[in-house]
Order: sequence, then C-alpha cells, then structure tokens
Amino acid sequence: MKKYQVVGIGNAIVDVLTRADDSFLEHMGITKGIMQLIERERAELLYGAMDGRVQAPGGSVANTLAGLGNLGLRTAFIGRVHDDALGRFYAEAMEKDGTAFVNPPVPGGELPTSRSMIFVSPDGERSMNTYLGISAELGPDDVDEAVAAEAEIVFLEGYLFDKDKGKEAFIRLARACRAAGGKAGIAISDPFCVERHRADFLQLIEHEMDYVIGNEAEIRSLYQDNSLEADLERVAAICPLVICTRSGDGVTILKDGVRTDVPVTRIVPVDATGAGDQFAAGFLYGLATGTDMQTAGRMGTVAATEVITHMGPRPEASLPELFREAGLL
Repeated sequence: MKKYQVVGIGNAIVDVLTRADDSFLEHMGITKGIMQLIERERAELLYGAMDGRVQAPGGSVANTLAGLGNLGLRTAFIGRVHDDALGRFYAEAMEKDGTAFVNPPVPGGELPTSRSMIFVSPDGERSMNTYLGISAELGPDDVDEAVAAEAEIVFLEGYLFDKDKGKEAFIRLARACRAAGGKAGIAISDPFCVERHRADFLQLIEHEMDYVIGNEAEIRSLYQDNSLEADLERVAAICPLVICTRSGDGVTILKDGVRTDVPVTRIVPVDATGAGDQFAAGFLYGLATGTDMQTAGRMGTVAATEVITHMGPRPEASLPELFREAGLL
C-alpha cells in the first residue's frame, strides 16, 4: 500500500473573503461578478481594504484534495507558498484538513504567497481579484520524486501549464508516479490556456497522462472541431480515460473505447464555485477505490451537487454519508 492515494499539484492560493456592497466595489474599481488577475501593488491595496476578512486555503486542485480528505483518502499537495503569514497559514490549514503539505514555505526574497480577494455582495455575487504571486513560480525543483513514487494517483492543475517550469514540473511528477506503477491525470482547467499551448497540451495528454478531466468548453478547446462528439473521439484516441462534464446534460466517460453516460438532476445553484473541483474529488475517489465508471461518475455528480448548494468551493456535508444515501457505498 502506497503512502498516498492521491497527490495533487497546483496553485496554492489563499482565499480572502469579505462582504462588500456595490458602492464599495465601485469606489475601489472592482468589476462585479468576475475573476480578474491583478498585480502585487493592487493586491496589497485590496487586502488592506478588507474589513472582517475571513481566510481559507484555496486553489482548484487543493479544493479537490479537500473533498478527497472529506472522503477519507490519504492525500498530499505539491504547491509553493512564501514563508510569510499567509503562506504559513496555508500550509497549516492544509495539514489540519488532513492533506500533507509536502513543500515547506519558501524563505527569502521570493514573491508573496498567492491570494484571491473575494468580495461577496448582498445579492450573493462574488467579485474575485487574484494575485498569483509565488505559486505561479512552481517548477520541477518543487517536485520530490519520492513523493510521486508514493502516489497511487497524481492530479495536475491545468492552470499551471502557462509557464515552461510548470510544464516541467508536471512531466517530472507524472513520470515518477507512472514509473512506480501509479496513474497520472490532468484537469484541463482553462480553455484559454489550451489555446495558448494546444500542441504541448496534446503532447502531454498523449504521452504522459492516463486520464483527463474537462468540461465541454475545455474538451472542445483541444481540437476545435465543430462537434463535441468529434473532439471526444479524438482525445479518447490518445488517452485511455476521458471524463467530460456537461453541466445539466450530465457526464460522458470514455474508457478504453467504452462510453458511459451519467445523468444529473438539475438544480439552481447557490454558488457554483468549486463544482468542477468537487466532481473531480468524487470521481477520483471512485477511481482510487476501484469502482466501475458509472459509479465513479455518479460519485462525482453527488459531490458537485453538494458544493453548489452552499457558499464556498469545499464540501460542508459528509460526502460518505451522501454516497451511502445514493447507494454508492
């Protein structure tokens, strides 16, 4: 038995939340309801203007690992934080939630720890202002091959693919895991990132990955065919396991040429943040525990449904209990 069932690599971002009305957003020049990347000076200004702020560890793959921790799996996270107050908070919070934070905070003259300042309006809208900071500098030197070899499954965050050092970190992690008998996969994360690096993305999926997870827009960005079905067939020809989430239309899974369609029940979300992250948690739980694809897909939809019924990108209810209620455990 390996030390870790799932090891993730991704952006280590502290979510900093506060409530703010529309007049405050207008005064601060914050565009309501969207996520925008900001620079360090702007990040420090907004952070200082947040009254009654609440902090939580965030980042897409980190959120998935939180869901897997809720389900009781042994997990670890490869990320990069600075040895500042936010970085120490992030590392300690991940450990407290049951995920090993394997890289210690980086001292010295590095960039500050990444943070996303999230202003929640009275109508529930979230206005996100993200400073990537040190997490965007993650590279192959941050990947301990001994940790990778102790992973049954590794999960990569597509957002990190924009820099060459991020690509190198992915390949180092995937190869070390697979050489030790594990499986490697990626969440595409962002169709715009694919458009900037399409050839490299396809090369990675074909030669280094055992599975790929993406929503309809992300899968279509890989080839830009006129139909999702054509794109699914093409990516399934180069990767043995392809998982495509299709919002209210359910989930399509292609494993070794066999197609599985998983239906979903449409609900009105309270907050859709984290739906994809928690679908991945449920699905990877099924993959790690050896379930069939229909069951793994349903586990993903149950976890995603839970997270969109409340504010925040991480589960609040017991996912094992929800799985049992759905007849999945």
